[in-house]
Amino acid sequence: MPEFPSTQPADPSEPEQDTAGVGPVTAATDRMVRSVERLDQPAMGEPSLCTGWTRAHVVSHVARNADALSNLLTWAGTGVETPMYVSAQARDADIATGAGRDAGAILDDLRASAQRFATAVASLPDEAWERQVRMGPAASGATIPARRVLWQRLKEVEIHHVDLAAGYTPADWAPWFVDRALAETLRMFGRRDDVPGLTLVVDGTPERLGSGGDTTVSGPSVAVLGWLTGRSAGDGLTVDPPGPLPPLPAWA
Repeated sequence: MPEFPSTQPADPSEPEQDTAGVGPVTAATDRMVRSVERLDQPAMGEPSLCTGWTRAHVVSHVARNADALSNLLTWAGTGVETPMYVSAQARDADIATGAGRDAGAILDDLRASAQRFATAVASLPDEAWERQVRMGPAASGATIPARRVLWQRLKEVEIHHVDLAAGYTPADWAPWFVDRALAETLRMFGRRDDVPGLTLVVDGTPERLGSGGDTTVSGPSVAVLGWLTGRSAGDGLTVDPPGPLPPLPAWA
């Protein structure tokens, strides 16, 4: 099983890791489960930070993502193409159906799907972690080595935990997670043509997006990541020249 190293790898495209192996994923999932345990039926039906989704939709999505990423590990272990989802339509339908259940059933599903993912991780032979699988519905997305499935799962849980709007915020993200996710987000935004040109000053270090533009947004890395991912309105950031933060496209 791959391990999540505690130091930044030489190749920034590689996942951050620490010596706990799959431990960061398990710990993040446990934190989310504890938050969901506090949501009663009315609270589960309240809006999340994801436009058009209730908290029930978010939790159901995280559960289905666990099963989807387990499919990729099955693919890596067997060599038989096993997409995350049959189609985008099937993915959306499963989330909508799951969100219609009562709060107890949604919580049970989150726990059970997390256990299935943990079992899939533990069952994968060491040599299978370097095998290539494809993300996305109907295997339509990026090709990654199976070891990166752990990072994909960690991102999913940490980001969507914030989306519950239940007390967990970007400030609760571990610094190593922020560093890894921010570097990845900056690379992703740098490849897009719908991102406004601006200069970010992250913990004192400038980073250009697009042309760099005439606007500079400054702040600590966690505040920048929260804003870029749409999980913060920009608290903790300053804009020069003074004014509103530039509008951003959807993170994903």
